[in-house]
Formats: sequence, C-alpha cells, structure tokens
Amino acid sequence: MTETPAPAYIRWTEEDGIVVLTLDEPGKSVNTMNEAFGLALAEVLQRLDEQKDSLRGVVITSAKSTFFAGGDLNELLAVDDAAAFFAHITELKALLRRLETLGVPVVAAINGTALGGGLELALSCHRRIVVDDPKIALGQPEVQLGLLPGGGGIVRLVRMLGLQKALTEVLLQGRNIAPRKALELGIVDELVGSPDQLLDAAKAWIATGPEPVQPFDRKGYKIPGGTPSTPALAMMLPAFPATLVKQLKGAPYPAPRAIMAAAVEGAQVDVDTAHRIESRYFTELVTGQIAKNMITGLFFDMQRIKSGGSRPQGPERWRATRVAVIGAGMMGAGIAYAFARKGVDVVLKDVSLEAAERGKSYSQKLLDKAVSRGRITEAQRDETLARITPTDDYAAIAGCDLMVEAVFEDPSLKTSVYAEAEPLLAGDALLASNTSTLPITGLAGGVTRPEDFIGLHFFSPVDKMQLVEIIVGEKTSDAALARAFDVVQQIGKVPIVVNDSRGFFTSRDIGMMVHEGLAMLGEGVDPMTLERAATQAGFPVGVLQLVDELTLTLNKRISDTTRAELAAEGRDPGPAPGDAVLAAMVETGRVGRSTGAGFYDYPEGGGRVIWTGLAELFPPAAGQIPVRDIQERLLFAMSLEAVRCLDEGVLRTVADGNVGSILGIGFPPWTGGALQYVDGYEGADGSRGVAGYVARADELAAAYGARFTPPDSLRELAAAGGRLAAAHA
Repeated sequence: MTETPAPAYIRWTEEDGIVVLTLDEPGKSVNTMNEAFGLALAEVLQRLDEQKDSLRGVVITSAKSTFFAGGDLNELLAVDDAAAFFAHITELKALLRRLETLGVPVVAAINGTALGGGLELALSCHRRIVVDDPKIALGQPEVQLGLLPGGGGIVRLVRMLGLQKALTEVLLQGRNIAPRKALELGIVDELVGSPDQLLDAAKAWIATGPEPVQPFDRKGYKIPGGTPSTPALAMMLPAFPATLVKQLKGAPYPAPRAIMAAAVEGAQVDVDTAHRIESRYFTELVTGQIAKNMITGLFFDMQRIKSGGSRPQGPERWRATRVAVIGAGMMGAGIAYAFARKGVDVVLKDVSLEAAERGKSYSQKLLDKAVSRGRITEAQRDETLARITPTDDYAAIAGCDLMVEAVFEDPSLKTSVYAEAEPLLAGDALLASNTSTLPITGLAGGVTRPEDFIGLHFFSPVDKMQLVEIIVGEKTSDAALARAFDVVQQIGKVPIVVNDSRGFFTSRDIGMMVHEGLAMLGEGVDPMTLERAATQAGFPVGVLQLVDELTLTLNKRISDTTRAELAAEGRDPGPAPGDAVLAAMVETGRVGRSTGAGFYDYPEGGGRVIWTGLAELFPPAAGQIPVRDIQERLLFAMSLEAVRCLDEGVLRTVADGNVGSILGIGFPPWTGGALQYVDGYEGADGSRGVAGYVARADELAAAYGARFTPPDSLRELAAAGGRLAAAHA
C-alpha cells in the first residue's frame, strides 16, 4: 500500500489498484463544500484521470465522525455577486460531473451524516454504502434554510427516484433520513453493520467489475414515472403547485417554489442543461435576503444557543435525576411527560389524586399514539409511564433535585406552593416557576433560597413546542442559570435566556401582535382579510384564531393586570390598541374555542367559520387598508417590541430574540426572527436594512399611531449604517 501526499483536504491512499480518498478538512470538525474542497478535488481528479487506466476503483470516505457537512454557510451568507457565484457553482458542479464520468467505479463509503452537499457528493458516486446507524442522517435540508440543493441534488434525485418521489420524499420535505429509510427510498445502495466494514464492502463491489456509469447516463434511460410530457405524470403535475400553495399558505418562501421549478424544468432536458437550470435558481436564492435571514436565525443563531452561548461558562454540567412538578393541568402534565420521555423520574403533584392521575393520563394518550404509529414499543411506553408518580401528598416530593411549579397564575397561590414544597426538596434543589407573565424577582420572595430560584417558561403544547424561556431574577445565581440551561437541554429542548420583567420577552412580544391584530378588527378591517394577511406574512395561524385558542378571557386578564400594575407604579400606559375589542367580545360571552364560541364558530362536525356577528359588532370600514400594511403592522409591532426588550436588557442577545420569536411565538421563519427582520428588512420601495426599517416605521407611525415610532437606538444605528447583530455582538 502506498500513501502519497495530496492536497491537505483530501488524503490519497492506493492499494491493488483501488484509491481511497479520505476527506479531512484541516482545522475543522466537519468537512464542508468550500473553496478549499474545490481546489483539492480538482487536483485529485486530474491525478485520477491521468492514472485511471491502471485503477480498478475509487472509494471516498471521511476521517471525521461525519461524512460531509455540505456547503460552508459563512461563505454562502457573504455572497452578493450573482455572476461570480454562478460561475463558482458551475465550476464545482463540473468537478462532480467529472467524478461520475471518470470511467472508473466510484464508491461513497459513508461513515457518518451526509446532508446537503455531503449527500450531493455521494450521489455523484456510482454506489453509496452507509453504516446502519439510526444516528446517521442523510438528506437535502436546504429548503429549511431558504436554499435548494445546488450541487446537483435536484438533477440526480429526480433522475434516480422520479419527479414525484424526489420532490415529496426528499427535496421539499428537507428532513433527515435514517440509513434504512434511505435504502428503502433508493438513495443508498447498501448498509453495513459498522464503520470498519465500509472499505471491505466498497472493495467487494468494485471487485465485481461494475460498469462505471450513472444509470441516467446509460443510453435509453428513462426517468422513473416519466417526464412532464408523459401523459400520466402531466395529469398529476397541477396538483404539485396546488399542494405547495396550501402548505405555505401564501407565505413568502421562494425556496420550495424554486425547487419544484428546477425539478420540473430539469426533467425535460438533458443532464447538463438541467444542472444549469438548477444553478440559476440556486444563485437567485443565495443572493436573496430571505435565505440570508433564515441562515442567520435558523442556523447560526440556533447553533450559538445550542452550543451554550447563553450559558454561564464556570459551573459544571448538571443533570436532574428526580423532578417535582407541582400542578397537573395541561402545562404540568406536558412538563412531566417531557422529563419522563428523557428518562427522568417525575413526581406529579396536584390538590387531589384524581387530578394528578388525570395529568398522568395525558402522557398515556401521547405514548399510546406513539405505539400505534410504530415509533416506540409497548415496553418503552410502559417504562416511560412508570417514571411518573401522581400524588396529592407533598411528602412524595421529598429529595427531588428540581421543582417546576406549574399552578394557576396567582402570586399568592404560587407562594403557598413554595412554602409547602421547598422544605421537602433536596437542600440544593433548583427551584423553578413555569409562569409566563409574573416577574420572577417577586415570586422569589416566597422561597428561602432566591439565588436558586428561576423561571422555566414552557410553551403549550409542551410535547410539540421546542422552546423554553429561562428567566433570570435579580437574585438568581449563575450556578442556578447554568443548571436551568443544562436541564432544558437534557430534555431535548432549546433554551433562551432573558432577564426578568413583566411578561419577559415572549409574552410581551406576542401580546403586541395580538393587540395590533385586534385593533385592526376594531378599525373595520375585514376579519378574513386580517386572517389571510397574517398567514400570508408567514405567521402559523391568523390573529383571531390564535386569540380563540388562547381564550379571550386570558388575554383580557393579562392586559387588565398589566395596566393595573403599571398604574400602581405611577405609570399610565393607557389602553392597549385591542382592549376595546377584547372587552366587547367578552361582554358577548364569546370567549374562545374552549367554549365553542369566539371570533369563530366551531360546528359540531368540526372545523371553524368566522362568526357572522363580527360584522355587526365591528362594522367593516368603507375603505380597507392595504394588505401589506396589515402584515407589516403585525411584524413591526413584534419586532419593535423585541428591540425595546434588547434596549432594556430583557433580551441578553440578538440570537435569543431571533430563536425565541420563531420557536416560541410563531414569528415568521423566513425573516430569521424578530431582530433579524430589522437587520434584513426589504421595503417595497427598495429600502433595506435598519435604515429602511426605520423609514417604514415612521410611515406606519404617521398612518396608524405613535406606537410604531422607532426608538432612538434604532435611529442612531440607522444613521451609522449598522446592524443589531453587530451592535449587540
């Protein structure tokens, strides 16, 4: 066996006519498809081409724990020259095309995750062998970041799987695919039991003397299911965009549309032309603002948080072993489930054993559903349920190292809970409240160890919502914050860290959107126009539907309490924009979905329809305001409040604001988050960034009220040509 020096990125090892190319990007934990990779691959291909007559095959594998991570997102984020980028991606794709037309069998020996460009590299090989490990992920997740697979993923997958299967199973889903599912789909060809078996399996296949040609390069090859001109497929094609429109609800996500267009157009032409089509769509997305927003908020900000960027660095990592959840209502039951599913023992306490048992039954229903869908076994279900101990006796929580209080939002009730529970817990137990609005500093007055008291604000439904908002009180220690951060990650959720205030960040921010939407209804905006404008802006549901789900009484109580507390502090905030609408609706007795009547009616057969009485209660205005104004009033109400939270120190970082707004309160993901929306703003008049945002805020303030007036901090940032992310780095 000989090993010859090669470009630093790729190691060349040769034995018995088989070359093993080991990817090992210097100084990086993963291999990425960057300029260094392109240069290394070009040199290796030149050498392979020169020696191919003496070679039996080539194996591509990785020295990292992953196979290949795909494109370098830092490089993609910096792209602003479309022509230069198109030329770059064309050159890189030409290299992958040279690899698959080398005339020598090429095998991808996939030892770890291969996503995005990593899978595209593997698809450029003639055979893909992967370790049968469910932790390994394969797929094309680019759509989740506002991009498309620009390294040939669309072209090759359509030709390998067929148009419909490639779109619906891989490209538009953007999901991670486990090895066995990838084998079933036809993305990979063979599974092996361990990484040690990869090279032997690759060499065994090469020994069979396979024809080194991609299936779609063989004469007479037909795309599975046909091309768009095939009658059967042509009849189905109109359903594709219709389904996409339904899924996106009109929200401005260009990537899924570009993926579908590149796939359909590319299926009608030769391979090389299809690659050019894919590259043009890719270039359009990379140079657009939406992809930059999504890469910033959904990747870089998310990575900062997941890697502990908001966690104090001194304290050692901590894990909870036995948790007391006080209050077995929907939130408490969901929190108990979240811990039990991750192997933590939970004592679920309520005022009666019946209520506690009812809380445990919530987990039973979720686990039964998981069993019925084949996601877990009956034994796993029973094991998880056995971790939850329902009780009406405080004595059962003795020795627990974490308490999560999840009772009704009443300070006196919470204080009584702490008085009963704290003496029974472990002496250094972390004390937490799941409150969504009550200041943590005030609640900490009810415990003897305020330095160990913190807010853990879960979101409903807990089993589906990823976010937990950690609230730091005036006396909360760094050690307590670190433990809280660790325990949120322990149960597989995403923690953001905020400082104490009334409503914290997420409740304050969603409240602004709710009140702005209700204010527009009161002004005479058509209810369905309001709802459709919200979903077309990218919000998951319309404002009125959201308020119905939360209940009008809850929203009114929060608004009334906030105003009363501010007045007690000597401040008169005046009525919130939507207060009159809330009061009028509550007076009619229509208080939300839970009672079957709110802004919507809920027929017995299911579904919902706008209540016809809204037109009488809030008569439509003679002239409707532009849809863009409706959308931006909602977006600006939330993003301006996020900026205020940043200015006040409630938000500690821009990343916490962006991730928290997307995962917790439904701020449209295409924006990259409430603060990235400010940095990446694109006005209808061509204005951009913070300066464009400030100019548009002034327009909204002039038309709809002083609440849209941007704070001085934004004006100063706009004048300096700055960005929130840089100013608060």
